[in-house]
Amino acid sequence: SENEELEEIASADLKYLLLPALLGALTLKQVDLSRRLEHLESARAHFWRFLKLCKNYGLGTFHLPPASPAGEEDAGSPAQRGPAAAQHGLVAMARSRQAKIERHNQKKELETRLASVRSFVESGQADEDQIREFHLLQIQQWIHTSLEEIESIDQEMLILRSRGAAKQAPAPPHGAARQARTPLKPFILTRNAAQAKVFGAGYPGLPTMTVDQWYEQRGRQGVLSAQSPPPRAPGVTDEELQKQQQEKKEEEDNEETLQKARSWDDWKDTHPRGYGNRQNMG
Repeated sequence: SENEELEEIASADLKYLLLPALLGALTLKQVDLSRRLEHLESARAHFWRFLKLCKNYGLGTFHLPPASPAGEEDAGSPAQRGPAAAQHGLVAMARSRQAKIERHNQKKELETRLASVRSFVESGQADEDQIREFHLLQIQQWIHTSLEEIESIDQEMLILRSRGAAKQAPAPPHGAARQARTPLKPFILTRNAAQAKVFGAGYPGLPTMTVDQWYEQRGRQGVLSAQSPPPRAPGVTDEELQKQQQEKKEEEDNEETLQKARSWDDWKDTHPRGYGNRQNMG
């Protein structure tokens, strides 16, 4: 009860004051990641209820944290909240650091005192004063633990809420544009009109298209606006280009031309580069 004093509580009943802190520690051990935020909120409420109970009974000199974690309006950077708020934030950080150092030193001292009293209590040789001191030291130790856990919970909850807000953010505009793009239909890409006729006759189910036609179509769609068709001599039609390619192929297949190329290769194999050059003799 909040109306009674610490001296009114029996020594054997002091251990029940630890119940909210133990519930908070047990809640933090839950492994269901889908309900992590819910478990953090529940554990924080247990730890805060324990600290509030200790504050009412005058157990320890500590600053009671707020009942709920800081909202999104307090999560902004100091530069966004103005110079006065930034200065206040630096002062708060310095105080928090100093408080952590003091809690750490006190926690070390409590552990030493608990180790000396625990042996008497566990062996059954402790009197009522030693039992009461043992329970009060345990409560003091859990006060430090609860303050540390609340700070850690607030930081983790801020990260989880920021991650949830990022997942609920709308998708970027280019993603929608990419999904709305018309899928390409299969077709046969040929070098010229003659090949288009040949392949078209063999695959009547698929449309044929020359390279120039493909470039023109993609240019009309705005896909290849920054690109240009392959270079081509001005005024050359598909029939003339095909005729030039046929002449080049016949020239390459000519027996006399092949014989000359082979003889030249054989001569180069037996005569090193610069053979017969007498002008540069020293």
